[in-house]
Amino acid sequence: MILNPILPGFHPDPCICRKGEDYYLAVSTFEWFPGIPIYHSRDLKNWELYAHVLNDDEKVELRKLPSAKGIWAPCLTYCEAEDMFYVVYGVMNSMNARYFDVDNFLVKAKDLKGPWSEPVYLHSAGFDASIFHDDDGRKYVVSLQWETREGYEKPGYICIAEYSPQKKEIIGYPRLLWRGGTNRGCIEAPHLTKRGDYYYLMCAEGGTGYNHCVTMARAKNVWGPYEGDPKNPIVTSAPNDSYERDDPDHLKTKYFNPNSALQKSGHGSYVDLPNGETYLVHLCARPFVPELRCTLGRETAIQKMEWTKTGWLRLAGGGNLARIEVKEPSLPEVKLKEIPEYDDFDGGTLGNFYYAPRMMPQSFADVSARSGYVRIRGQESGASLNRVSLLARKLTGLYGRITTKMEFVPKVPQQSAGLILYYDNMNYINLRKYYSETLGGSAISIIQLENGEKKEYLSTRTAVSDEPIYLRLGICERQTWFEWSYGPEGFQKIGPVFDTSKFSDEYCKYGEFTGTMAGLICTDGIFRKRYADFDFFEYLEGYYAVYRN
Repeated sequence: MILNPILPGFHPDPCICRKGEDYYLAVSTFEWFPGIPIYHSRDLKNWELYAHVLNDDEKVELRKLPSAKGIWAPCLTYCEAEDMFYVVYGVMNSMNARYFDVDNFLVKAKDLKGPWSEPVYLHSAGFDASIFHDDDGRKYVVSLQWETREGYEKPGYICIAEYSPQKKEIIGYPRLLWRGGTNRGCIEAPHLTKRGDYYYLMCAEGGTGYNHCVTMARAKNVWGPYEGDPKNPIVTSAPNDSYERDDPDHLKTKYFNPNSALQKSGHGSYVDLPNGETYLVHLCARPFVPELRCTLGRETAIQKMEWTKTGWLRLAGGGNLARIEVKEPSLPEVKLKEIPEYDDFDGGTLGNFYYAPRMMPQSFADVSARSGYVRIRGQESGASLNRVSLLARKLTGLYGRITTKMEFVPKVPQQSAGLILYYDNMNYINLRKYYSETLGGSAISIIQLENGEKKEYLSTRTAVSDEPIYLRLGICERQTWFEWSYGPEGFQKIGPVFDTSKFSDEYCKYGEFTGTMAGLICTDGIFRKRYADFDFFEYLEGYYAVYRN
């Protein structure tokens, strides 16, 4: 059996494709670099982090964008006729006044590890753009055409436009295509495919919240008209009918379903296997109850599907409620490389599982400056939207222990380094070493930002020497806390116990759609050059760190 989610933690908006016996899946990254991770599998059960599409923070400018903006909903496809991978992605620049100002781009590559072509601008009609390669060689781009006018249903219609590979541009204006297969509203995430005589349009409806779902429609002409599946929605966490076309907001907590292990199920993409089986990937979430806060963000799940005799797609076994356990395909199991629990920074290159907000981590994190360490050069504060030296990993579970060993000698109070749990630039907790004028030397203390309100826990201020120091973060479901020591043993707790659930889409007021990260941070508010050396980063996911008074 496959246990969902297959990609736990911050892995929203999945899109899947196949080349031969290999399966590839792309997810959104928003303000984080590198952008658009691609996961690889041979059996749809075991997945490895294979590559990233966006590795140049000069070509794709995300600095100064607020949290939850940036790279939205990539579409990954394989064009067999060209032996070419295509990725279409949007850069969400602003959501102010609900205008949703987005620019959509296309890149392609023979190899998913690159090199990728220069980005081609498509249009700015709306978000979640995707590309379809027809069997006659023509290509089409579908997206949500965002509606801003008063008196019109929001967020709008799915639209379609033909793309000219020769001219590298959209032909004419996008045409309206479909307004949905349910009355849940908030249609988005269109994907076009073809099977037999029909073009199939798969969409998400209900908003990427608790009324989320996957719907389908089909037509014999790519331009329509499209008929909806009479059984829509085909996958969801909230199976009851609802009318929400008048409400453009996405969260809709009133549709929380206590009988569903996977909430927010929607935004799907399917793949047909050579043996005739079909699987669908979709986003989901697992909230704290009763607060309905999703600390791990939106995750990726998979469902086994079946095509009916009448040509519609259904959950295998019937119904439409997303399942946490799924029968695996009839493929040989292939174990793949997993992200290591312990990284000693001895490999000569920075692991591909590290991310940084709005810039490539290699711009400030150096594993060659000192053998066996990562050297992080301090820049702006964790609250900045510009240049933050934060080397982070995705939080993938609600039980875990994160430990590092740091060497850092601050000279002024504006220099600090340490361990951080980070949702966005307005929500984080940071155990840091810094220079304390009060104590006349190096010290450690905890700083918290909660929805933009800064709190320094002065009671945690502790004088420390400038020898190596161990920092640790414990997570035991709702309880999160820090510890420290001078050696690998003898850790002592420092500061209060924090509420893990507050690091979530629902609680944080300045960001949404992403997920919680844990990492190493260094700041230098004077010259942007003071550095900290970290000997290792250990993340024991699933470690039951029992809270100790």
